[in-house]
Amino acid sequence: MNMLLGVTGSIAAYKAADITSQLTKLGHNVDVMLTESGAKFITPLTLQTLSKNKVYMDMFEEIVPKEVKHISLAKKADLVLIAPATANIIGKLAYGIADDFLSTTVMAAYNETPIWIAPAMNTNMYENPVVQENIKKLEALGYHFIEPKASLLACGDLGKGALADVDVIVKTIDEALK
Repeated sequence: MNMLLGVTGSIAAYKAADITSQLTKLGHNVDVMLTESGAKFITPLTLQTLSKNKVYMDMFEEIVPKEVKHISLAKKADLVLIAPATANIIGKLAYGIADDFLSTTVMAAYNETPIWIAPAMNTNMYENPVVQENIKKLEALGYHFIEPKASLLACGDLGKGALADVDVIVKTIDEALK
């Protein structure tokens, strides 16, 4: 199955390498979309090596001139996963803001492709009423969420907001793809 993995600017971005590796080993084709802030935490080369595919970051880089890449990837995808998903990408999707490769591709995939979101952020950010409202809005529109877990966070706080365990994410996505 063909899936798109969106990686955003969370410290949990390093876990995208394991997600990519495990899904690839299960036989899925994983195309990775990395945001500019996500690239501050994990390199495109790491994700490219594990996925065996080009990592997409720049929506204006058209590799094949006859093809609009964010549209062709959206059409090819059987599923989209954003892991980790920051409050920023959740807000963008909730309000239709498509200003980078990831958000434009997700917008293009919406009508035909299941979209799964695995949030990762500080507890106060996750529990912020605006973020919770955005999650509810997206769920009402048919987006699926993989709940974050309560844990000791990178900032030193203890609470809900840590990216779900990689095994939970991989199992959820693998089952959704079947």
